[in-house]
Amino acid sequence: MSTFPDEPIDGFPTPPRTITDREGREIDLVVAGPDDVEPLVEMYLAFDPKDRAQGIPPTGEDAIREWLELLEAENSLHVVAYHDDDAVGHVMLVADRSESYELAIFVLQPYQGAHIGTELVRTGLGLAEERGIERVWLSVERWNEPAVALYKKIGFETTNSASFEMEMALRLDQS
Repeated sequence: MSTFPDEPIDGFPTPPRTITDREGREIDLVVAGPDDVEPLVEMYLAFDPKDRAQGIPPTGEDAIREWLELLEAENSLHVVAYHDDDAVGHVMLVADRSESYELAIFVLQPYQGAHIGTELVRTGLGLAEERGIERVWLSVERWNEPAVALYKKIGFETTNSASFEMEMALRLDQS
């Protein structure tokens, strides 16, 4: 990923915060820590395989636990969405080699389409902005129209669409 928009975007909310989704459920958005591993393992074990993209999230408890070791990496940020005591969504930002961060988001199927994904991404970007991160990018399958529309609404711009995956990016305001 090498191309980023010139104009920065700011004003994203920071965690912790509580939202009400379109179904009227109270959803808590919190910065993830070690206590969130078990709820996230349960969420990813329940994740529908048809919603997996680019090999993530992994399948099988051992692979999920190994993947969630990213929660302890100092070059990554994580926000988890909880409904009651259940993890229902997770956004992660992981540093790449060029001092930018790749974003990935996952929302459990019964909670999709309820505005949780939008607020998870916005909150993850608020945390990134608060921590001094300037450049964020993602890749999305081009036929995933709901996700592409979500990212565009938030402010991501398409930077590469040459393959079946689109790359999108935004610049966070650090002024």
